[in-house]
This record gives sequence, structure tokens and C-alpha cells, in this order.
Amino acid sequence: MASESEPRMLYTVPQQDKEGSETLEGSHFAKDSDLSSQPHEFPEGGLAAWMTTFGAFLVQLCGFGYTTSFGVYQDFYTQHYLTNETSSAISWIGSLNTFLVTAVGLISGSLYDRGYFYHLVIAGSLLQSFSLFMLSLSKPDQYYQIFLAQGVGLGIASGLVYVPSIAVVSHYFRRRRTLAMTFVASGSSLGAVIHPIMLNNLLNGRLGFGNGVRVSAGFVSVLLLIACLCMRTRLDPPMTPANYIVAAKKCIRDAPFIFAIVGGFFFQTGFYYPLFFIQLDSIRHGLSVTFSFYSLVILNVSNCVARVMSGFIATFTGVPNLIIVATISGGVLILGMIGLSSLASVVVLGVMYGYFAGLYIAMIAPLVATLTPDLSELGARMGICFFISGGQYQLHFYIIQNSHVITAGFGSLIGTPISGALLTSNYTWWIPAVFSGVVSVIGGMMYMIMQFIFIRRQNKEKA
Repeated sequence: MASESEPRMLYTVPQQDKEGSETLEGSHFAKDSDLSSQPHEFPEGGLAAWMTTFGAFLVQLCGFGYTTSFGVYQDFYTQHYLTNETSSAISWIGSLNTFLVTAVGLISGSLYDRGYFYHLVIAGSLLQSFSLFMLSLSKPDQYYQIFLAQGVGLGIASGLVYVPSIAVVSHYFRRRRTLAMTFVASGSSLGAVIHPIMLNNLLNGRLGFGNGVRVSAGFVSVLLLIACLCMRTRLDPPMTPANYIVAAKKCIRDAPFIFAIVGGFFFQTGFYYPLFFIQLDSIRHGLSVTFSFYSLVILNVSNCVARVMSGFIATFTGVPNLIIVATISGGVLILGMIGLSSLASVVVLGVMYGYFAGLYIAMIAPLVATLTPDLSELGARMGICFFISGGQYQLHFYIIQNSHVITAGFGSLIGTPISGALLTSNYTWWIPAVFSGVVSVIGGMMYMIMQFIFIRRQNKEKA
């Protein structure tokens, strides 16, 4: 039975890992030959563990990594393929995709808890491949075709595999869970580097939109096939899956958790503005087209580095403190996009924003785990967080779901369309930058209140 001190043990990453094992003690092993004979004895490695981790990495690369590369499509649709549509209308394609990745986690998380892991990852992978090939058949200025294939189909597909692929990794690790999850979370950042380079060269090259998207779809399909072959479950599903209604009622009475959701909503409202618009912004400011194609890559390389480093940094700072620094800094840097006008400004803003965005995405799931007293409810809480606040990944990602993300949800759904509407056809860049920056800073302030209440509660428990 958990002791009264256990919620405090969730404060730092290493401590939360220690507690994570207690929620799995009543489970049973799958019959893998290289695993321990007791469910609570985590392998902390081995072929099955690292193959599963690699498979989850590939899912992130193909799923959220592709979603966060929408800035390439935003630029291409605006200037070439959907010229009759506004920037706001085009943004709805990417924002709905992002929203569904996390919102569908409410369903896939529940099904995962009931033992449908393989059904989810296979169905999601097939749907993602099908949606991309259907996108390649979309015709110019046929908005509804692209919206259905990329916004709806691709979003649902990524959402089906997002939570299960992350959750299964926690079957194999306790002490090294943060390291494994950090590696998995870096998959989406690496994907957000690879896909923009590929797409910019394919869409704007000799192949054109149709054949270019088909090449991209084939690449993603092969990686998802490898991922499905690599991932294996280790523990049987719980006898009594987490009840989302009961978990939601508990969440309402959990003040730090509520402020975390509110903070995620506000921050995610502004979070995707640089990801969706930095390439178009660079081109419209007269910078080299070739360089502008790599502006999103610069941002995402920095993002990838931050995700890899985040687990080590959080060991010293604590997860909540790192979240606060990342969100406040990210909001300020979005405001800095008002001054974007030169090659140097794009590089500086891209590197710095990408880094703090990476820290945020990598830490959001550990934050949910930190704020969850009973880890048997972690899957339900993550699903609720994904649906309400939205994200990325958001949670873009850890322990039972991943990381991603208390963030994306409704925040990611409405953020970029609002920014696109504020941008207008005259490309008034400072207005959406101010909007996105201010709401992101407000999100950081909500996390500060969350931390204050959380520390005060810990002090009361110690007393």
C-alpha cells in the first residue's frame, strides 16, 4: 500500500520512477524468454526492451514528427496549392491534425488499458499510410480533399498509435525510464527535421505535389512497418482498467493538476505559431528561399537536442521548475518574432525557441506523472489532459502515455487558425506574434501557480 510520502516522491524524475513500479506489481509478464520472472522486476534493458523503445521512437518520428512539419505544407498550400484559401483556413488542416493526435488519446488510452495494444498500432499505422496516399491524390484548390486526408485521417491515425506506443515502453523500465522516454520523445523532433527537408525538396522539385507526397508516404509506411514488428507488450492489462469518469472527478479536486491543464491550454495556443509560420515568414520577408526551406529544420534540430538533454537537466532542476522556465522563455521568444527580418534573426529565434519548446514537450508527461498521486490512474489522466489541453505530443509523452502532453488539445486546435486570421492577406506579422507570445506567457504563469500550490501541499504533508 502506498505510504503518505509517495506523492512527494514523484517530484523529481528519478523519484517518480521509483514509485512507478508499484502500479505494476499486480500484473503478469508476457512469455518473453529474456525477461524477469516477476512483473515488478523491471528488465531495465534487453533485446525486447530496446526493440520496443526503438519501435516507439519510429512511431513518434512518423506521427508527431510529421504533424509538426506542417509548416512546409502551410507555406506550399498558401503560395501554390490552395491559393484561394486564407492562411487561417489552411492552418485549420494542421491544427485539427495536431488536436486529433492528442484528443484521440482519450480513446486509444482507454483501449490500451483493456489490452488492445496490437489492434491500435496496426490499425493506426495502416490508416496513416492510407491517409498519406490519399493526400497525394488531392487536386489543387480542392480544400476539402486535403482537409479530410491530412487534417482528419492523418490526425486520427497518429492518435491511435501515439499513446499505446509510449505507454508500452514503461513496461520495461523503472530506474532508466526517464532515459528511455527521453529517447522516444526525441523521435518526433528527429522526424520534424527529416520530413521538412524531404518535403521541401519533393514538393518544390521535379516530382511535384502528387509524386512527392507518395514518396513521403512510402517512407513513412516502411518505418511504421518496422515499428510494428519491433514493439511488444510485457505486462497483462489491469484486471480493472482505470475509470475515466472517476479519474476526472478526482482531477477536478486536484488544484495543481487543474492549473497544469490551464497552463497547457494557454501555452499550446501559442506554441505552434513558429512551427507553422516561420518558413512562410522568412520567405515573405525576402530571405533566400533555399535558406527559408531550412528555417524549420534549424528550429527542430535545436528541439531534438533539447529533448535528449531534458532528462538530465530535470534531474537537477525538477520537472515543474523546468516546465516554468521553458514556457516563460518560449513565450518571450515568440514575442521576439516581431523583429524577424534577417537571416541572423531567423537562426537565433529558431535555435532558442526550438530548444525551449523541446524542453517543454519532453517534460510534459513527467509533469503529469509528478502530479498524479495514484499512478494506476496515470493513463486516464493523460488521456484527459490530451483531450482538454491538447497536445504533442503533445502528451507530443512519457510514462503511460507519453509525454506529450497535457498540451495540445483545444489549445493547438484554435491557436494557429486564430494566428492565421490575425495575419490577414496583408501579412501583418506582428499581430499574430503578439497574440501567440502573450497567451504563451500566460500559460507559463499558470504553471508557476501550479508549482506554488504543489509545494505548499507537499509541505503540509511533511508536517
